[in-house]
Amino acid sequence: MDPVTALRRIAFLLERSQAATYRVKAFRTAAAAVDAMAAGEAAERVAAKSLERVPGIGPRTAEVIREALAGKTPGYLDRLEKEAAAEPPVEAGEDLFARLTGDCHMHSDWSDGGSPIEEMGRTAAELGHAWAVLTDHSPRLTVAKGLSPERLREQLEVVERLNEEWAPFRLLTGIECDILPDGSLDQEDELLERVDVVVVSVHSKLRMDPAPMTRRLEAAVRHPRADVLGHCTGRLLDGRGRPESRFDADRVFAACAEAGTAVEINCRPERQDPPLRLLRAAVAAGTLFSIDTDAHAPGQLDWQRSGCARAEECGVPADRVVTTWSAERLLEWAG
Repeated sequence: MDPVTALRRIAFLLERSQAATYRVKAFRTAAAAVDAMAAGEAAERVAAKSLERVPGIGPRTAEVIREALAGKTPGYLDRLEKEAAAEPPVEAGEDLFARLTGDCHMHSDWSDGGSPIEEMGRTAAELGHAWAVLTDHSPRLTVAKGLSPERLREQLEVVERLNEEWAPFRLLTGIECDILPDGSLDQEDELLERVDVVVVSVHSKLRMDPAPMTRRLEAAVRHPRADVLGHCTGRLLDGRGRPESRFDADRVFAACAEAGTAVEINCRPERQDPPLRLLRAAVAAGTLFSIDTDAHAPGQLDWQRSGCARAEECGVPADRVVTTWSAERLLEWAG
C-alpha cells in the first residue's frame, strides 16, 4: 500500500467522524512529508530507522508508513475502516444520493476550513462529484477568517489555475456571504457578479425578533445574486446547542420560490438544518433545494447521504434539487 494513500485515507476517515483537528492534521502533515520525498527515500529511512527525524512525522504516523511499505494494511487504518463499516447504513435516500453530481457549500483553509483548496477539490472529485463549489466566508465573519475583496479576487485566480489541471472535474467559484442585519449581503456587488454561486447565511444576531428576522431573510433571498439560503435556522444540536432563529417560514420560503433561491439541506451532523417540519414547509412552498455538506475538511464531503435521507422523508422532488444538475445547468440557473 502506498503510504501517502494510507495516511490520507486515515485523515479522511477521522474527518468524516469529526475527530479532533490535531489528530487529522498529524496524518495530513505526514502524508505531505512523504509525498515530498524522493523516490525510495521513505524505504531508505525505514531501513535506517530515521523516519521520525523527518519534520511532520511522529511515532504513530511512522508506524503507518512502515506497515504500508511492508505491504500490509496499516493496523490503525484497518481499525478505522472497520469502525466506518460498522456504522448503521443510511438506507433511505439512496436513489437521490445516486443522482447527486456536486456540492454547493464547502470551505478551505482560506477561511475556517482545515485543508487547502487543492485537497478539497481533489477529494470531491475522488468521491465522484462532477463539480463542487468553493464557498469560503465573507469579510465580516472575522472569526472564520472571512475573505476580503482582495483575497477573494486572489482566490478566483487560484481556482482558475486549478481547473486547467482538473478537467473534467470542475471547481466552481463561490462565497458563503453573510446576511447582514438589514438583509444586505457582505461583499462587493462586482465580486458577487463574478463568482459562480452565492450561498447566503446568517451568522450574527441569530436571536433577532421574528418580524425583523423575516424581513432580513426575505431581503437576502430576493437579492439578484443569492442562489442558496444556507442553514436557515442557524440551530446547533451538539453540546450546549443553539436554538433555531425564529422567522415566518411561509413568507421566507415563498420568497425563495419566487426568486428561485434554493433552500439548503445542510448535512452537517450538528446542524441538520432545516428541521423536518420546515423542510416540509419548503417543499409545499415549491422551492428548489441544495443538498450540501458545508464541509470544512475533505472527509466531511462524504456527508450527503444523511441529507438525501431527510429529503426523501419530507418528499423533496429530485428534479428540484440543484445538486443533481450538471455544472452547465447549475451555472445557467445561478447566472
